[in-house]
Amino acid sequence: MLIKVKVFPQSNKQKIIKNDSDSFQIYVKSKPEKGIATLEAKKILEEYLKKSIRLIKGSKTRNKIYKVLN
Repeated sequence: MLIKVKVFPQSNKQKIIKNDSDSFQIYVKSKPEKGIATLEAKKILEEYLKKSIRLIKGSKTRNKIYKVLN
């Protein structure tokens, strides 16, 4: 299963918004430097889904695609 995510770095709060069954918006506190915001978004999504995920596309952009592993 593939999931589309739009990440909003440097937000005041960490939160996740589910748009569709496979689309999310994730707000993270960290800056978009050296992949830190991407890692934070991955951690938040894994906690929300309670499953492991892997980044497929978008390591340096706001729009990302993740694959659910289990």
